[in-house]
Amino acid sequence: MRGSLKVVSLVIIILLVFSLLVVSNYGCKPKEEEKKVVKIGFIGPLTGKYSKMGIGGLNSFKLAVMQQNNSGKNKYTYEVVSFDDECVPQKGVEVATKACSDPEIIAAATHYCSMVAISCVDVYHKFGLPVIVWGAVLPDITYGNDYIEVSRVNGTQVEQNEFNAHFMVDELGFKKFCIIHDTTDYGRGHLKYFLKALEKRGIEPLSVDGITIGQKDFTTILTKIKALNPEVVYFGGLTAEGVLIKSQMDKLGVKAQFLGTSGIKSDDFNTSLGEHAEGTICMLDGAPIEKMPGGLEFKKAYEEAGFDEPYEAYGPFAYCAANIIIKAIEKVGPDRAKVAEEINKTDTEDIIGRIHFNEYGQNDVPLVTAYVSQDGQWVP
Repeated sequence: MRGSLKVVSLVIIILLVFSLLVVSNYGCKPKEEEKKVVKIGFIGPLTGKYSKMGIGGLNSFKLAVMQQNNSGKNKYTYEVVSFDDECVPQKGVEVATKACSDPEIIAAATHYCSMVAISCVDVYHKFGLPVIVWGAVLPDITYGNDYIEVSRVNGTQVEQNEFNAHFMVDELGFKKFCIIHDTTDYGRGHLKYFLKALEKRGIEPLSVDGITIGQKDFTTILTKIKALNPEVVYFGGLTAEGVLIKSQMDKLGVKAQFLGTSGIKSDDFNTSLGEHAEGTICMLDGAPIEKMPGGLEFKKAYEEAGFDEPYEAYGPFAYCAANIIIKAIEKVGPDRAKVAEEINKTDTEDIIGRIHFNEYGQNDVPLVTAYVSQDGQWVP
């Protein structure tokens, strides 16, 4: 009897020891190490007249980050920190400084508005924050300095206006142009490069007029233009002023073709003008979304993500900017200086096609598409 009790006691002791060992080993098993969170910034107009362009860019940027985080392939987890530049230079400098002053933000995709972008390049250089411009087209943003911190994934006014002149003069045969431009750096840039493109073709415009941002009445300018009887009225500016100019052209009976740049390529232009937008032509960097190598896949993913706003004209470029930034950080780590150097070596493929940054940090694979407003849509 005692022998049996000893055996039972021994078995119980062995089981208890085994259980303790199992529990101990389980409790001491190291947890899977959590990935370090790396912050990357986005700057664009999130309020104001051009907020749809900024929000479309931000959503596209977030989509790329979300896909990268969900891939499970990266060393780091990425967090988006967004800033509203309001398409106002002073505000842009303020938020650029704020982004630069946060040491946890390693890089950023920045700016739709050229006058804001050109105001901020010195800030990025001073603080050493690498940025990729996703929408602003003024050439001097990249070509006007040798800052390693500043790159751009979209094209510039040079390519846009050369194609503008080629399409309107060489292909459509127009020769009589009147030019209206806003007097910001953005508008003056479009004027400069469109004049150069026309000059190459032996054409001098009938008139050139500057307007201010926020101007409402263009009757005096348009009355003069009507008397000159041009074939084309070219506008180098943004949607808000473009809408007013086109509506007042129609009211005054100016029959010329209205021609814009990427600055009017927005849903707001068509919705604001309704039938008066019909036939307007504008140019935009890149291929139509349906013809981009990854365009349809991007469009489907954007819709499935459930964003309320459209991705707009420069959304695909903001998406690519996020991918380039993350690719650089994954390779060299979250170090601003090293990331800037790596971004400048960019030669990759993404949804817009090949992206190659030249010695100025400028994507030098230019492609421009002409769009015409038809039935409330921009049709390539």
